[in-house]
Amino acid sequence: MVRLFYLMTRQQRYEFLLDYFRQQQPVVTTELQFDSPFQLLVATILSAQCTDKRVNEVTPTLFRHFPDAQTMAKATEAEVLEDVKSVSYPNSKARHLVDMARMLMTDFHGEVPCEAEALVKLPGVGRKTANVVQAVAFGKPTMAVDTHVFRVSHRLGLVSRDAKTPVKVEQQLMKHIPTDDIPRAHHWLLLHGRYICTSRAPHCDHCPFESFCPKLIERPK
Repeated sequence: MVRLFYLMTRQQRYEFLLDYFRQQQPVVTTELQFDSPFQLLVATILSAQCTDKRVNEVTPTLFRHFPDAQTMAKATEAEVLEDVKSVSYPNSKARHLVDMARMLMTDFHGEVPCEAEALVKLPGVGRKTANVVQAVAFGKPTMAVDTHVFRVSHRLGLVSRDAKTPVKVEQQLMKHIPTDDIPRAHHWLLLHGRYICTSRAPHCDHCPFESFCPKLIERPK
């Protein structure tokens, strides 16, 4: 017998969703392509307000020229810009990448730190980027909240209406999701938002939660 979401407690909603994703997507990770924590950090910086598909189109050449912090730290902004010019905000991202690589060399011996406090000191790295790197590269239980995670969390009633910032959404998700599931849960929610629960014209006919979705936020007409 299907349990309707509007009769469920919030914790029951989490249990239903998590059970579904554990069965359907037991192994899940970022769609960004990388071979090291440094390359993941670079790709994540580039992905801000840009699609993973576009980032994956530019990083093969970028990583061939600058595979690690040492080589990128020696580059000029113009050299990096040439490889990333097709992503969003290429000038500022090229500057951030060079400055980030130089700080890694001077402050962290060329290695990407695993602590959030250290990561957010790097140019171009905010809370979301730090959480992605911690979870994907180091397996830490951090929840990165991008626009997809934010939208899905509200639409499926996983967070309260007053969770109006990414930090508040992050805090509420972390409160309800078991620690072992947190790194995967980020990708579960993100991919659901990217391919099913899209911002415009969501694909409700393909959504496994449609028959009991609370639709807490009005969907686009």
